[in-house]
Amino acid sequence: MAGGLRLAAAALDGAAFARLMAPFDPFETAPLLAVAVSGGRDSLCLCLLAHDWTTARGGRVLALVVDHGLRPGSAEEARTTAATLAGQGIAAEILAWAGPKPAAGLQEAARAARYDLLRAACRRAGALHLLLAHHADDQAETVAMRAARDSGPDGLAGMAALVETADVRLLRPLLGVPRAALTATLEARGVPWIDDPSNRDPRFERVRWRAAALPPVAPGDGGRAARERRLAEAALDVLAIDPRGPGAGEVGLDRDAFCRLDPELRGRLLSRVVQAVSGGDHPPRRDRLARAVERLGAAGARPRSGREQDFTLAQCKLLLRLSPDRRRPLWIVRPERGRKEARNPAQPLVPAAFFACGASPASHLE
Repeated sequence: MAGGLRLAAAALDGAAFARLMAPFDPFETAPLLAVAVSGGRDSLCLCLLAHDWTTARGGRVLALVVDHGLRPGSAEEARTTAATLAGQGIAAEILAWAGPKPAAGLQEAARAARYDLLRAACRRAGALHLLLAHHADDQAETVAMRAARDSGPDGLAGMAALVETADVRLLRPLLGVPRAALTATLEARGVPWIDDPSNRDPRFERVRWRAAALPPVAPGDGGRAARERRLAEAALDVLAIDPRGPGAGEVGLDRDAFCRLDPELRGRLLSRVVQAVSGGDHPPRRDRLARAVERLGAAGARPRSGREQDFTLAQCKLLLRLSPDRRRPLWIVRPERGRKEARNPAQPLVPAAFFACGASPASHLE
């Protein structure tokens, strides 16, 4: 369980939430946290806790309320949620999913639209971190659903607590917390929430699994905070990024500095960078990542004439080139087919997580 907490159905306080956030360090000074808020108990509770956490650190929270427009009254529910947040001193922005809705695959389309709206709002606000309210009960349902589909080890690991995309980190600090504790927190504060009727609709697979009353799955921390700090320190040595240069849409990896890392750090760093640059929802497959790490760290590899050393990984092209000063070999990571989604051209396409630890200047942190 994150931070070594053992949480029952007791209300969460500021100290407990600070321990849940600690594994996601480092954050920038006066952090800005975006929080996806549906108006339900889980996300509303997360937003209130995040508000207290940022206020104590001189930062602030931006609540992002998505109105999918799929039910009568959804717009009014979004406004009610924004008003509730305003009463707690929290700024909120309502994001509407406009346009026609598909007749088939509606849940998948709604999820994709939701994340598109959330990421775009984070880019506009310059927020590096987007908090999501998935909790221990959600994790249990996810693992059960994937097990029923005979998923492999990666799938059965459940949802990741941290996922980096090109310009925002997705953080799930509540994955080790049962829903009952979130309910107790809101009740202790006297804050009302909205229950989405779709959460009781048996047509949806997750609702059917929820009815099975699965025991929560609480992932262990296992020294996660220390591992994240090691990765951040490695990024400072390895990443070569010029956000204002002509290659602002790519990330460079100092080949020699990369080779000096231990194999575990090489894999984690390359996985984070590739997923961020590609804009993908999932990291590279383990077998392909392992081959790529071996290729990047091959002893004596140096840029040669031609492109025989170039290869692809998870919708990214990796190219071995000399640095502009001709002194260092760099592995350049760039999108294979261009940017996956429209981005604010004033913001560079680089992993947001490394801005938070000071790896490179960013237009939206100046």
